[in-house]
Amino acid sequence: MTELARYYARNRIRGSIYLAAAMSVLAALVIWVYPSFSEAFDDELLEAYPDAMLQAFDIRTMESLEGFLAFELYIFGWVILLGLYLAYAAAGTIADDVDRGRTDILLSMPLSRARFVLESFVSLAVPILVVNVVTPVVVYVAAELIDEPMAAMDLIAVHALSIPYLFACAAIGLLASVAVDRAAIAQRLSLGIVFGLFMVESLLDGTDYEAVGALTPMRYYDPNEILLEGTYDLVGATMLVLATIGLLVVSQLWFRRRDI
Repeated sequence: MTELARYYARNRIRGSIYLAAAMSVLAALVIWVYPSFSEAFDDELLEAYPDAMLQAFDIRTMESLEGFLAFELYIFGWVILLGLYLAYAAAGTIADDVDRGRTDILLSMPLSRARFVLESFVSLAVPILVVNVVTPVVVYVAAELIDEPMAAMDLIAVHALSIPYLFACAAIGLLASVAVDRAAIAQRLSLGIVFGLFMVESLLDGTDYEAVGALTPMRYYDPNEILLEGTYDLVGATMLVLATIGLLVVSQLWFRRRDI
């Protein structure tokens, strides 16, 4: 019985296309401006940046297109913007139905609360997959057009490994969605948590409290390692999958015990 998942997924198709188009335009714009600035991006310029900014956004180099994209597109666009977007979207799933009084009608069907939570969450695969299928094609073609070809496998990997990360961010939003009755509050809460986790991982990296960052999804998805070093952290991706499953199960148990 997947009618609810299919219904929610269909409703997300248009928004997912718009999202993919927006991220593709951002990618094309970043690649288009790169040749104009490439000669200025050297180590001396990076030294002029505040250390806090270099650490927060993990800026390693912008002399190559890969380094430029790692910061301008993937850390800013994928880790931050899409992470926040998926958390926000997930936070509006259950809480919005409760807020609008639709949950009683939905649960009057032969549908358990656990399955209701699961199918609502599964529908978020639509924006995650669409944006990660469309955008890399744009990136690859645009890089070829400016005569800065990228390694196809690294490009595929940076998008494929972002999928567990984005699902983990969505799972955080889902937990907020079952914990709070009002959708607006759940959405603001999820945004605060995800951005707070990003700041924790960024600012504590390299300090005595670095171990705390192991609790953040950002620790397990690093575009720099993929694009600059060709290193694929499959263990990190597995950790994100396990974290997503754990948050999903907690959300199901929480929703089962809630009074609506």
